[in-house]
Parts: sequence; structure tokens; C-alpha cells
Amino acid sequence: METVDAIFSSLSGFLWGWPMIILLLGTHLFLTIRLRIPQRKLFTGIRLSVSKDPNAKGDVSQFGALATALAATIGTGNIVGVATAVALGGPGAVLWCWFTGLFGIATKYAEALLAVKYRVTGSDGMTYGGPMYALERGLSMRWLAVLFSVFTAVASLGIGATVQANSIALLANETFSVPAWIIGAVVSLLVAAVILGGVKSIARVCGYLVPVMAVLYVVGCIVILFLNSNYVWPAIRLIVESAFNPEAAGGGFVGTTIIVTARYGIARGLFSNESGLGSAPIVAAAAQTRNPVRQALVSSTATFWDTVVICAITGIVLVSSILAHPDISYADGGSLTRHAFAKIPYIGSPLLAFGIFTFAFSTILGWSYYGTSAVRYLTDRERKRKTKAPIVYRMIYIGAVFVGSIVNLNIIWNIADTTNALMAIPNLICLLLLSNVAAKETKKYLWANRLDEVADEN
Repeated sequence: METVDAIFSSLSGFLWGWPMIILLLGTHLFLTIRLRIPQRKLFTGIRLSVSKDPNAKGDVSQFGALATALAATIGTGNIVGVATAVALGGPGAVLWCWFTGLFGIATKYAEALLAVKYRVTGSDGMTYGGPMYALERGLSMRWLAVLFSVFTAVASLGIGATVQANSIALLANETFSVPAWIIGAVVSLLVAAVILGGVKSIARVCGYLVPVMAVLYVVGCIVILFLNSNYVWPAIRLIVESAFNPEAAGGGFVGTTIIVTARYGIARGLFSNESGLGSAPIVAAAAQTRNPVRQALVSSTATFWDTVVICAITGIVLVSSILAHPDISYADGGSLTRHAFAKIPYIGSPLLAFGIFTFAFSTILGWSYYGTSAVRYLTDRERKRKTKAPIVYRMIYIGAVFVGSIVNLNIIWNIADTTNALMAIPNLICLLLLSNVAAKETKKYLWANRLDEVADEN
């Protein structure tokens, strides 16, 4: 396993070097400018996210699609992932993570727009879309669509199932001394009860789970910030200064360089909000929406809530906790997170346990749909006959949840970073080559104030 770990560590380091950083942030910046700063319409997107459009084509409500996307994105990356970025890249990684989210709003917007624009109706009567359909129908690049689907199917087993289940089992064992195999069995059964019902079942559960888990977690973070009130502003200043000058973090933090700080911040930002990854638009395509731009605005709010708000709060909590309690261990993300929340009397550790369980469980649900959709694309391209492949994949996915619970592998984060990059590459190519289509649709519906107009779908 040490050899495997070394291979994935090297591959992850290569994929997340300067080329990926330039491609990712470059796409975020390019689309922000090309689409005339769609971030300006953030509050319009928030308003639309709670509006219903039941007569429009689609399988789930706009809020249901958003909740499912948030379920998949608000996961351990928001808690342990941010802590890992701080532990390995220093406090400045938090700002790079935040930048990724701020400019990534435009990328998430464009992804969803193209997903709805090129969505199709499957042989089962359900609506499907995502980068694979945009690549095939918009660019006639079937081969790249296949690659993206393969990467997505494989990544979902790692990012969605194994990583999240591993986090749940480790925390349950360390906090409550519950054997990993028991946690794995329980989580697998709960996952099966939801995902076997398809996207409507997943969206319904996520619609209830996401608001509750997010509010409770944020409240917990606010309590910690209150306890660390004298260190909040110094923490913010340290985050900003060390993002561009890692030495500003001082001797109390691990020594690093700007490239390392940026790499971990951006990598965890993408892992957390998935802007540019191509996963969220898969469920956005199933939304009941009258035109592509409406759902694009709704989908873009996911990055705002996930990274601009939750990841930023988490980062400030962690850095302020280190400043307030120099005895806190930050050698690894898990230890840093546990020690920070343990400072809340009585309820700190249980709150963290609840947060990681719900965040990870919801991510498992969301990613199950991404992987299933990718498998459906690979096995039902002509959309003329029903295929059993998605059912088989769901069973494999449930098995991966159990395996992830009982196997404690150090390579799990390196694998996650690697598969993130492999998914992102074809999706970013798609976004750049179809940016003119996204700009045209945005001009037609958003900047011409025609958001209520019904689009003609092929």
C-alpha cells in the first residue's frame, strides 16, 4: 500500500501543479468576464432557488436539484478538508480556497446552463444531462464525453462513497468507540434505502437534511468564534497576509511556499464546491426550469453557500482556535478539527460528530446520482431501451460505502484529489469551447430581463 500511496501522491501532485491551477482559476476568471460577472445576480439566484416552476420540464424542483448538489458538495471537504489545507498549506490556504469559490460561482453557473441546454429524455422517461451530453451534443466530442463519464463513475466510488464513509467510521470509532463494521453496515443500509428510489427520493431527503445540517454546523462555528472573539480579527489578518507571504504565518505554523499554499487551498476549494468539476450540473439538468439561465443562477448559489460562506467560516474557526490555544495539534486536519470543536463545553465533540456524519452522508447520496447518471450515459447512449446497469452500479456503490467504512487508508485523499482533476479536465475543456453558447444564452435571458420566458428544448 505504501507503493500505491506514493503513486497517487505523485500523480495528485502532478495534476494539481501550476497547469491545473492556471486552467482552473483561468476558467473561473475567463467565465466571470465572458458572462459579464454573473455573481452580480447572486441574490436573484437565491430567490429563484425557493421558487417553484412545476409546469416546466424536469424531474425535481429547482430547490430539490440545488439541495442535492449541496448535499454532494457540503461534505468532509468543508470540515476536515479545510483543516487539512490549513495543516499542510498554512493559514493562507483558506483565502485561496475562498477565491476559488468566489470566482467559481461563474463556472458553476456556466456548467448548469450548458447541462440544461443540452439535456435529454432517457428511455425511462427521466431527464438527464451534464458535461457528457454537452460534449456530445454541443461539440460532437463523444470520445471525451465517454472519458468524463468513466472518470465520474470511478470518482463517485472514491469521493462519494469511500472517502465519506471512511470519515464517518473513523469519527464514530474515535468519539463513541463504535466498531467500524457496525457503522459501515448501518450507513450502507441507510444509503440503500434512499438511493434505490432514484433522483426523486434523493432530492426529497436532501431537501430536508441539507438546511438542518448546514444551520446547526454554522451555529456551532459561531459559538467557537464567540469563544475566540479576541483572536478572530488576528486570524483573518493572518489568513490574508500568509496567502501571499507564507512566512507571515510565523514559526507556529508549518513552513511552506506560495505554490504549496495555493495548491492546497485551490485543491480543497474544488473538492468542497466542485466548481469546474462537472458533477453538480448532472443533477441541475434534472431540475424543473423554464430556461437554462434560471437553473444556472440557482446552481451558482451552491458555490456561494458552500465555499464563500461555510468554508470561510470553518477556516476562520480553525485559525482563530490555533491562535487562542497554542497547544492545539494541527499536524493533520482531523486532529485540528477535533481539538477546535472540543473547546465548546459539553456539546462540541457531539456537534462535530453530527456535522461530519450528516455532511458525509448527504455527500454519499448526491454522488450516487452522479455516478449512476454517468453509467447510464455509457450504457444507454441511444436512449431507446432501459438498461439494468444503473441498478448494478447502485449495488456496487452501496458495497463501496461499507468497504470505505472498514478500511482505513492514508491514500484516500490523494485518490480523491487525483480523480477530481481527471474529471475537471474534460469539463473545463467543454466550458471553454462552449463559452460562446453560455454567453449567448445569458445575454438572451439574463441581461435582456427575460428570465420568465420558456425555452424551446430539442
